[in-house]
Amino acid sequence: MAQQPLRYDRVARLLHWLIGALLVAQIAFGFLLDDIAPRNTPARANVINTHKSLGIVLGLLILARLLWRLTHRPPAWLPSLPQWQRRAAHWGHVLLYLCMVTMPLSGYVASNFSKHGVKFFGKVLPPWGPELPEVYKFLNGVHVATAFVFTALIVGHVLAAVSHLLARDGTLHRISLAPDTESDKR
Repeated sequence: MAQQPLRYDRVARLLHWLIGALLVAQIAFGFLLDDIAPRNTPARANVINTHKSLGIVLGLLILARLLWRLTHRPPAWLPSLPQWQRRAAHWGHVLLYLCMVTMPLSGYVASNFSKHGVKFFGKVLPPWGPELPEVYKFLNGVHVATAFVFTALIVGHVLAAVSHLLARDGTLHRISLAPDTESDKR
C-alpha cells in the first residue's frame, strides 16, 4: 500500500495558488462592477461580458482542480495538528469547493435565462434557456450571495494560513510552491 504523501503534488499546489489569486481578483471585479461601469452606461455590457468570460475560464480551471483533487490523494495531516483544526480545515475546504462550483455555475446558468446570454471574449453564445426574469433574478441572487459567503470563507482561510505561518508548524509547506526536497519524500 502506498504511503500518503507529505505535500500536495505540484499540479495541486499550482492550481491552488493560481485559482486562489484569480478568484480573489474575479470576486473583487464582481463587487466593483457598478463602480467600473455603472448600470445603463455604454461600457456596462462589455465589462459584464468580460466578467462572464473570466468566470467561465475560472469555472473550467475549478473543474480541473476538483477532478485533480478527486483523483489524487491529499497529504497526511501533520501529527501535531489538533483534531479540532483538522475538522475545521476539512469543513472549510468542503465549503470553499462548494462555493467554487456554485458561484461560476450560478452566474453562467443565470445568464442563460436572460435575453443577453454570454459573449465569451466577444464570441456570442446565445442563451440556451428561455428569457425568464424571475429565474435569472433568483440565480443571480445565488451568485451574489455566494460571493459574500465565499469572501468570508477566503478571509477565514487566509487567517488560518497566517496563524500556521506564525506558528511555524509546517502546515503551509504542504501547499507551498517551493520545490520538493528529499525530506518531502518517504
